[in-house]
Amino acid sequence: MSNKGTSRLGFFGKINHYDANGKKVGESRPSIWGGFDEYDASGDKIGETRHGFPGSMEHYDGEGYKIGETRRGLFGELNHYDEKGNKVGHSTRGLFGEWKDYGE
Repeated sequence: MSNKGTSRLGFFGKINHYDANGKKVGESRPSIWGGFDEYDASGDKIGETRHGFPGSMEHYDGEGYKIGETRRGLFGELNHYDEKGNKVGHSTRGLFGEWKDYGE
């Protein structure tokens, strides 16, 4: 299990994403539809996250193809799956409210 980075809540519901070295690699901004629009570090839109089956979030690339899903686990962690349903990582809550992201 390797540390892939950290996600921290920013202003106005935005979530900032950082790699394992602390470099900002992207952000998620709330969309008018209740999910998130996803942006890379340059500010280019690269996809979206939408509400899926209750408690899950579905991830789509810039072309609208589903590329994965996130579901809450039994102990509050977030489990991440690729488009085929294979678990590819998980996130756990840190001491200061941030999410620590790990690969499997």
